[in-house]
Amino acid sequence: MTRAIPDTNLRFGFGKNWQSFLEQVDDSRIEIALASLQDRLGVQRLDGCTFLDIGCGSGLFSLAALRLGAEVTSFDYDADSVAATRSLQELFASASPWRIEQGSVLDAPYLESLGTFDVVYSWGVLHHTGEMWRAVDLASKRVAPGGQFFIALYNDQDRVSHLWRLIKRIYNRLPRFVRPMYVAVVGLPRELGSLVLATLAREPGRYVRGWTHYSSTRGMSRWHDLVDWVGGYPFEVAAPDAVVNKMLAEGYQLEHLTTCGRRLGCNEYVFRKT
Repeated sequence: MTRAIPDTNLRFGFGKNWQSFLEQVDDSRIEIALASLQDRLGVQRLDGCTFLDIGCGSGLFSLAALRLGAEVTSFDYDADSVAATRSLQELFASASPWRIEQGSVLDAPYLESLGTFDVVYSWGVLHHTGEMWRAVDLASKRVAPGGQFFIALYNDQDRVSHLWRLIKRIYNRLPRFVRPMYVAVVGLPRELGSLVLATLAREPGRYVRGWTHYSSTRGMSRWHDLVDWVGGYPFEVAAPDAVVNKMLAEGYQLEHLTTCGRRLGCNEYVFRKT
């Protein structure tokens, strides 16, 4: 397991993307995010549970956990993400004791100061630290005995992943006003492929619904996820076997796994600490 030290000058500004996404957050998106947590964690409620959201981004899933009854602590390395999460708190949970801070998952003393949690959640975050495996180690240490560790990491596509790393580096070197056009150009081949397949199947509406109903899976936005994907740097990947074997060796049991197969995207893992 090698460490990839990022060029910090190329770090993607996730928080600005999430601040833009907040304009689309409403009760329906929150309920979809809530249902996603229920499904993956195998619970109906989180009453009496503590929940740590590492790399909280927009704060959407922290808010979902809060509505399920959890005591929530959220933090993010990116100051704009922290601001976005606090804005979401003001809009939907102003009277709640929701703890929101700025911090790094690579800061071991900071993490230790937080204590342990019944659920540690980090979706699509740890592979953007520049030290993914160390981040997984430190995050997993925050799980209380019997607790759950819910993470999502980029799928390892071998040579394709190397190409995506180059694409992401280029994005972060571009002037800001050019970046939206670059995202559109990078995403165009995949979008055209999806449209052609849907048309050949005589279901062009399926492609349209891919945009209009994208929020139905996790409550997210297709465009903001695309920007996050094209720009998201630092960038590391992991094969499911590597992640599962590592966590099993550290005394965890696998409760849920959703993989991308050979495609791009994130593999989802839910482990329980034994």
